[in-house]
Amino acid sequence: MSPKSPASPTGPAHPTDPAGPKKHHPAPTRRLTTAQALVAFLARQYTERDGRRQRLISATWGIFGHGNVAGIGQALVEAGHGGNGTAHRMPYLQGRNEQAMVHAAVGYARQSGRLSAQAVTTSIGPGATNLVTGAALATINRLPVLLLPGDTFATRPADPVLQQLEVPYAGDVSVNDCLRPVSRYFDRITRPEALIPAALQAMRVLADPAGTGAVTLALPQDVQAEAYDWPEEFFAERDWHIRRPAPDTYELETAVRAIRSARRPLIVAGGGVRHSAAEETLAAFTAATRIPVASTQAGKGALRHDHPADVGGIGHTGTATANELARTADLVIGVGTRFSDFTTASGTLFSNPAVRFLHLNITAFDAHKLAALPLVADARAGLEALTAALAGRGYRVDPAYETEYTGAKEAWEERVEASFATPDATARPTQTQVLGLLDDLVTEEDILINAAGSLPGDLHKLWRTRSRDQYHVEYGYSCMGYEIPAAIGVLLANGTGRRTRPVWALVGDGTYLMNPTEIVTAVQENLPLKLLILQNHGYASIGGLSEAVGAERFGTAYRHRDADGGFTGPPLPVDLAANAASLGLRVLRATTVDDLRKALSEARDAEGPTCVYVETETPDTVSGPPPAQAWWDVPVAETASRPAAVKAREEYDRQVAARRRHL
Repeated sequence: MSPKSPASPTGPAHPTDPAGPKKHHPAPTRRLTTAQALVAFLARQYTERDGRRQRLISATWGIFGHGNVAGIGQALVEAGHGGNGTAHRMPYLQGRNEQAMVHAAVGYARQSGRLSAQAVTTSIGPGATNLVTGAALATINRLPVLLLPGDTFATRPADPVLQQLEVPYAGDVSVNDCLRPVSRYFDRITRPEALIPAALQAMRVLADPAGTGAVTLALPQDVQAEAYDWPEEFFAERDWHIRRPAPDTYELETAVRAIRSARRPLIVAGGGVRHSAAEETLAAFTAATRIPVASTQAGKGALRHDHPADVGGIGHTGTATANELARTADLVIGVGTRFSDFTTASGTLFSNPAVRFLHLNITAFDAHKLAALPLVADARAGLEALTAALAGRGYRVDPAYETEYTGAKEAWEERVEASFATPDATARPTQTQVLGLLDDLVTEEDILINAAGSLPGDLHKLWRTRSRDQYHVEYGYSCMGYEIPAAIGVLLANGTGRRTRPVWALVGDGTYLMNPTEIVTAVQENLPLKLLILQNHGYASIGGLSEAVGAERFGTAYRHRDADGGFTGPPLPVDLAANAASLGLRVLRATTVDDLRKALSEARDAEGPTCVYVETETPDTVSGPPPAQAWWDVPVAETASRPAAVKAREEYDRQVAARRRHL
């Protein structure tokens, strides 16, 4: 990284210079408030990777209160009109909920390949603490977002001020300190000049492919409005190069030996494949080796669904094909994955006694998980190096192994077809039939966004991904309420012309009720959001889990209380379609399979924000999705009086006995 403008003049001439001593000219400065300087600085930051250059901070989301309106708010007014002597504008985006603004920025960053991000500004107090959930989601998913919460007065002219948290043992703590554990970098700017090193560090972290996530600069409200003479060089354009570190020679040779000795290798592709834009490189590696590829939620789409080596999702929500291969694999090659408990089936999936792990990851912390042989490198650079190193050594899996997994893939596809089938066009559709109708409609242009509930499991098992970025399921934090604002971020990243790519936000009723506020933003910006609401009157995913662990679906249904105090009465008379319409959406109601088919098609062609609403049938009465193909550890009560919990504990003890630590 370096400024693109020339360096400032050097010191005075050497005493022996025949021209004599030169008059010292102080470096030029610009008098701005701290907030004005920060916005002007952000507007001049760029990332570069593989010759492609783009703004690092493309826009700022904001909700204003007394903690940021006179500082960042005033600065954005000037920056939005090319103020402060610059043509570098900072676009402003108006949100309705602070958490949702972060989700939108995260959706934008993911769709931008982590090469461009957005900032989010809030007031102090609840506006700042509302950022915490979004910040955790960003950091867990390794996605960049810049948070600019207002803070209490640095000079403390009045103590306490409105919305200030008083901590008796520490005068320098505010509610913004809640953001420390969920941020990859945190600083509080208590003096204007402190912004210079902090802002540079913030950009470094945002542009770091191994260390990115949420970055927080807490801004005391008095410091935001304080003026300072800023060195002009602070505002020079800067390019932050996104590096592609190559693997270490020793680690590469160790990895090649491990692959060449493997008889049943399996690749687990994670989100790092997408972040590195390594999909074509992965396809070339599998073409040379014929090693099958399973995918995590973040990695789904690393290969198209119809690629011969793609065996589908892995883990608790994965396919039978991928999970059976995992159980017998003697070498598991992770590429850009965190190996979460859903991927490993809580340590029960990779059950071959001889299994070893090789992990290609840009982050050393992840590369060493499961006692793996580490290959610390960028995913694309690492796969290129592995392909080249194996090319002259004649490695390829046994043809019988290839025949085995391609046959199992075909058998699983038959189960997908059965789940998607809609034999009765006049019936109410099941959730999987809804996905089947959408599957019939979309092309490689469409993008599906989801995060929580039962949909991620169905999508991971069944969805036929057609492009590298079609499958956008946030499952690192699995945050209800992510989908609608994230779809807005994706639409902004793609451009908002008439021919923008179709972007679908898939939500259940529970998720919708969590965070529908950004519908108003989509309407305000006339973004062609396609919202699909599936009404099933409760938390379907947790209801199923509750039943499995002996909690008898307690507290998971949206129904009236019954005479015994439970919630088994009629469904609540909540009309989510009417609610969406009241927020400005055009709503298409569908009752039957045939209605839904027509509504989805109409929504896909719509140029403005549109909602499709459907009440789904439960899979108890019609064909539903295949059950989980691997276990997930949710502890069950060790002692209980109710038979459901006792039975669930017996099953838990049976499953947990298969868990192993890979050492």
